[in-house]
Amino acid sequence: MAEVKVKPEVPDPLDVENRIIELCHQFPHGITDQVIQNEMPHTDAQQRAMAINRLLSMGQLDLLRSNAGLLYRVKDSQNTSKMKGSDNQEKLVYQIIEDAGNKGIWSRDIRYKSNLPLTEINKILKNLESKKLIKAVKSVAASKKKVYMLYNLQPDRSVTGGAWYSDQDFESEFVEVLNQQCFKFLQSKAEAARESKQNPMIQRNSSFASSHEVWKYICELGISKVELSMEDIETILNTLIYDGKVEMTIIAAKEGTVGSVDGQMKLYRAVNPIIQPTGLVRTPCGLCPVFDDCHEGGEISPSNCIYMTEWLEF
Repeated sequence: MAEVKVKPEVPDPLDVENRIIELCHQFPHGITDQVIQNEMPHTDAQQRAMAINRLLSMGQLDLLRSNAGLLYRVKDSQNTSKMKGSDNQEKLVYQIIEDAGNKGIWSRDIRYKSNLPLTEINKILKNLESKKLIKAVKSVAASKKKVYMLYNLQPDRSVTGGAWYSDQDFESEFVEVLNQQCFKFLQSKAEAARESKQNPMIQRNSSFASSHEVWKYICELGISKVELSMEDIETILNTLIYDGKVEMTIIAAKEGTVGSVDGQMKLYRAVNPIIQPTGLVRTPCGLCPVFDDCHEGGEISPSNCIYMTEWLEF
């Protein structure tokens, strides 16, 4: 009896496309061709390629490059409408910038990830900027370089420098004013505790203020043109701690307590040093990094030391 060969059933192209879309939703960061092959073992390479090419042409998938090779990722519907009419290279650059988030990405890194010529990247960046899809932001980390991010994103503090920078310039005077006002508030809190004439332990506890209290005080003063966060105020308070003017303690706090984070609250209070440092300790020589190379007649000497001159004048 002759052997009957059963012809394998050819999968419906629409079913193949739907299955690929399902896999992309399961792996939102993207899938490789190997993943598709493992999940769809009965679909041959030609059928997979036809389905992927059709999805790419319809704008349902994004094609990305990674260390593992090509990645396929389902396209966001909003981005699809924004990038309508753009070619694949422009879509690729947009995707790379989107992945960088609010920290942005340098054009050099875009070139590395896209493998496109720099002239082509510059052309694409200008085109995307003109469409208000992306924007260039100057970074405080490198004044002559710009990072690119999506147009509607607020740049990360690591890019702008946060409240302490204005147009890439460090606002030293603003920081000093905040430093003085934070210390003044803690001093007034300590003074009020001493005047209460209660026992020493109660006086000490009532001299503490939370970072939220200090933040609220600074906000009510209205001395800042930018919106300050509690994290910003804690940065200022840390400088006071390093100066020996303030001490900090951490206590347990009930969940939901104003100013608490993860069940803990930071408290600060103004302190006076037990003894004033001697004059010798306060000389520049005590902290000089080139102290060992300093000698009379040398390139570095006490007679031409600008720090020593400033200290003597003070």
